[in-house]
Amino acid sequence: MAQGFLALILHAHLPYVRHPEHEYSLEEKWFFEALTECYIPLLMVMEGMRGDGVNFRLTFSLSPTLLAMMEDPVLRERYERYLQRLQNLARLEVERTKEDGAFAPLAAMYRDHFDAVAAYCRRYGGRMVGAFRKLAEENFLEMITCASTHAYLPLLGLQKEAVYAQAANAVHYHSALFGEPPRGIWLPECAYFQGLEHILGELGLQYFIMATHGVLYAAPRPKYGVYSPILTPGGVAAFGRDPETSKQVWSAQEGYPGDYDYREFYRDIAYDLPLNYVGPHLHPPGMRTDTGIKYYRITCEGLEYKEPYDPHRAREKAAVHAGNFMFNREQQVKYLAPIMGRPPVIVSPYDAELFGHWWFEGPQWLDFLCRKIAYDQQHVKLITPGEYLDLGFPLQLASPNPSSWGDKGHHEVWLNGTNDWIYRHLHRAAEEMTALATAYPDAQDLQKRALNQAARELMLAQSSDWPFIMNSGTMVEYARQRAVNHLVRFRSLLRQVRDGTIDAEWLDRLEEADNLFPHLDYCLFQSLETTVPREIAAVVS
Repeated sequence: MAQGFLALILHAHLPYVRHPEHEYSLEEKWFFEALTECYIPLLMVMEGMRGDGVNFRLTFSLSPTLLAMMEDPVLRERYERYLQRLQNLARLEVERTKEDGAFAPLAAMYRDHFDAVAAYCRRYGGRMVGAFRKLAEENFLEMITCASTHAYLPLLGLQKEAVYAQAANAVHYHSALFGEPPRGIWLPECAYFQGLEHILGELGLQYFIMATHGVLYAAPRPKYGVYSPILTPGGVAAFGRDPETSKQVWSAQEGYPGDYDYREFYRDIAYDLPLNYVGPHLHPPGMRTDTGIKYYRITCEGLEYKEPYDPHRAREKAAVHAGNFMFNREQQVKYLAPIMGRPPVIVSPYDAELFGHWWFEGPQWLDFLCRKIAYDQQHVKLITPGEYLDLGFPLQLASPNPSSWGDKGHHEVWLNGTNDWIYRHLHRAAEEMTALATAYPDAQDLQKRALNQAARELMLAQSSDWPFIMNSGTMVEYARQRAVNHLVRFRSLLRQVRDGTIDAEWLDRLEEADNLFPHLDYCLFQSLETTVPREIAAVVS
């Protein structure tokens, strides 16, 4: 057995931004960018390692809303057209820069990249879920789930039924797509509240991921800190985030992505070149938004002047940084193992979108790291949280500390003066949904469709993305409108169910517009009490 273990966990999530009512949607571009720059490059890296016989193990969380978009035929078709525009633009750039010794190789690099992404999509018929499932079935990935619409669970905890429905539907949807239930769950924003583990345990989940202080400040204090999971009172294990690996990759001051040899994210040809040249290839056409074609390296933080990007130099730096990361993990386990008397597990969770989108060289770094761990040392072994639990080490019983990995470590990002207005509406809506789900346990036909759609609209309104965007100050009106629209649709549906006046044509349109989770069962919102609470009966009447 290795002296210690490294659990690399990538969490991929985007809000549900499907807008078939518009020919071009700026929000849908978030999804298309992530596919092109992050998810598919990571898949290609992992398949490359598999093809070379590299023994690697990674944990990947795909949020249910992201999975639903990956599965959607409308978005798959639109993504194909989006890629074609990028391929055409890259070919124009190859022609435009052919006499430029610095930029011509970069233009060719982007052309080759877009072509490779398009070919990869065709190989899987545009269904990226199949690529992840294949890697999981071959035992390279452990796929875990997340709350259905990435709801911030502690702030929904007044209605436990809402939390249960978010988690239960996620488990069901994951099982349908991957052929088996998930062993673990990524709590949205790693946000935990006391008692959550009982709901997760009831659903058969075995572990979840927490922020560092969620485990360090557990009661009683864990003997092994974050280097061994704790067993919560609900029987579910909690893995704590290692702060050192977080700083090395995430920190804007000390992290690898800020190295001056890496590609500059904020300099894109969409803003450097004439609009009449790039405009037809943008999304939406004529609106200056990033193309992903970026020709400069960071050079020096804060300086407007930028040097041309050198991919070979950046690749070498990624290899150096991967070696440094591995060396530091070796030193960690050499220090911790004798103290603990068992192999420590270093849990390193990251947003997947960092790898390739924000940090262009991130997939290369991950490739180098996995290969170096496999061949260049013997002290650290890659592992998944589920595999670590299978080793059978006794776990300390402790109650985690309420926490998140957001700014200041608690709930402030998602509950402040910019977004607090939404929660009274979400809580009231959850009460009403629970009331009707409990009152109509055997709805049929049109009534059942209306209740299922009401559950979808409520879940979409509960997304943590809307308060997060409101707090960030960007796209605020979009986030506010999305939350309001879903709540209005929800209330209209519930009123129609109560009154027996369901508008079938309007329901058809809603089911087409917000069509995620085709097998969602509204009964997941039924009361968790053994008897119907008095306030639920009042709502129904």
